[in-house]
Amino acid sequence: MKTLLIIDVQNDFMPGGALPVPDGDKIVPVINSMQHKFDLVVATQDWHSKDHASFASNHKGASIFDEIEIHGKPQTLWPDHCVQGTKGAELHPNLETLKFEAIFRKGTDKEIDSYSAFYDNSHLKSTGLTGYLKEKGTSQLFICGLASDICVYYSIYDAFKEGFACFFIEDASKPLNTEEFKEIKKKMINLGIQMTSSKSI
Repeated sequence: MKTLLIIDVQNDFMPGGALPVPDGDKIVPVINSMQHKFDLVVATQDWHSKDHASFASNHKGASIFDEIEIHGKPQTLWPDHCVQGTKGAELHPNLETLKFEAIFRKGTDKEIDSYSAFYDNSHLKSTGLTGYLKEKGTSQLFICGLASDICVYYSIYDAFKEGFACFFIEDASKPLNTEEFKEIKKKMINLGIQMTSSKSI
């Protein structure tokens, strides 16, 4: 079964949002245009509590994008974003969701961040996505969304480790940091992740 996994296409990651990804809104029509090509469509939402440990505002004297350590792991401090129940956490209003069979929420534990759609950053807690996809019979997993260099990359990495044949849809994804993503893309290619586009599927 050919599955599309759409990562975090939420208002806070759009231009004007709390943590904007450059041109993040440009991927919405691309994602809409290709959903009909898949047997199964699944999405994720970043879904944080107000007191989330990854927010700079919850660390006295800290600044946005500072690097600290939480539970022995490096943690980038982010602006408050995708807070549960807020407009910023909602999916982009123009994103077509009728084909979505499930939405998996991540980053719900206030003590630890969760970039990946599959696990938190310490791999202590699963979202249940692996089991869901395997039960549905997913063989090929096509992944897109925001941001290419963070949540999309970590989701692809975990999906690959879970045994899925993984495809990264380049024109349906955007990075937060273009320069860093150049190196990350090389890592993905070296792993065996296949690069594709919405028109090639």
